[in-house]
Parts: sequence; C-alpha cells; structure tokens
Amino acid sequence: MAKTPAQRIKKHGSKAAVPQHSLPPVINPSTSRSPQKAQSNTNLILIAGVVVSLFLFWYVHLLTLQQLTQLSGGLAMPDSLVGGFDAGYVGQLNAAMDNDARGQLNYVHKTAGTLFPLIFGFTWLLLIGTNVAKKTLRWALWALPLLFVVVRLWGNVAIDAALGSETADAGQVALASGLTVAGWVLFVLSLLAGAAAVFLRKRPAKIG
Repeated sequence: MAKTPAQRIKKHGSKAAVPQHSLPPVINPSTSRSPQKAQSNTNLILIAGVVVSLFLFWYVHLLTLQQLTQLSGGLAMPDSLVGGFDAGYVGQLNAAMDNDARGQLNYVHKTAGTLFPLIFGFTWLLLIGTNVAKKTLRWALWALPLLFVVVRLWGNVAIDAALGSETADAGQVALASGLTVAGWVLFVLSLLAGAAAVFLRKRPAKIG
C-alpha cells in the first residue's frame, strides 16, 4: 500500500520525496481578447450601424415621407422642409390631410422616425469614441449626435402636435419648425463630426 506524503515525511524527514501536483489553469488562453480582435468587433458594429442608419434615412425621408405627399395634395411633410415652415403652410397641410393621413405620419414618427435618430446617434457616438483620444474633443464631438437625437425626437412630437390642432397654433408651429431646422443642422454637423473623428483616428504608439 502506497504511503501518504505525511507518512513519508515522518519516516524519511526532509529528504522524503513528496509528489508535486499541479492544477490545470483556470483561464483558457484561447478566450483572451487581443486589441486587434476588440477593434475588429467594434468595426463590425460600426459598419452595421452605418448600414442600418443609411437604410432608415432612405426609408423615412426618401420613401415614406415622399409617399405621404400623395395624401396631402402634393404638399411636403414638415420633416422634409429643411428651411422650416410657418403657420400658413401647416394650415394648408392640415386641410389637405385627413385623420388617416395624419395617423400615418404619426405612425412613421413612432416607428422608423424614432429608430433612425437612436441608431444613428449610437453609431456616431461609437465612431467618435473609438477614434478620438482627447477627452475634451471627444465630448465636444459627442454633443452633436446627442443633441440631434433629442431634437429629432422632440421635433416628431412637436410636428404631430401642430398638425393635430384644428387651427394652426403659432407657438406650436414655431416650435416644430425650429426643431425641424435644428435637427437638419445637427444632422449635417454630426456627419462632419464623424468625418473629423475618422481623420483624427487614434494611432497605436510605435515601439522602439
């Protein structure tokens, strides 16, 4: 019968040969993430976000809102008016659209019109965050897509409220128009911020 390590030490003292047991490593080295792999995953998310943002922009502005002009006597939807609109235009649009047409515009605002700014904003935050190293500059660039998301979603609500009134309220129309113009301006500035972030891309430090 084999002796235990304690029995061997008792019999032979410090010269006793005690077998050494090694435990298997807890961490699987194959699961470690290299910086290159992490960057690759980020790039995949960015590409997916850009593709979805482009699709939603096309779907909202170039397809759905254009189709809704068939229900408004050819008048463009307020969302498409980059230069804004006044109470007179909203009055004409309100007279040309029935409840079903206004309901369809409201549905667009609640679905694709909500998804587009959210996905675009998330994608641009990630784009800027992964490419701009300087903290103050990163936050300055982040402010543009963040403001775009807030203004765009608020603009959707304001447009629905302006069109939902029987008579065009000057205050509601001014708010909706201002938010629409601001949304387009912030959208363009966000695109420029993304381009600047790519231009200022963080480069790994050279070794040696």
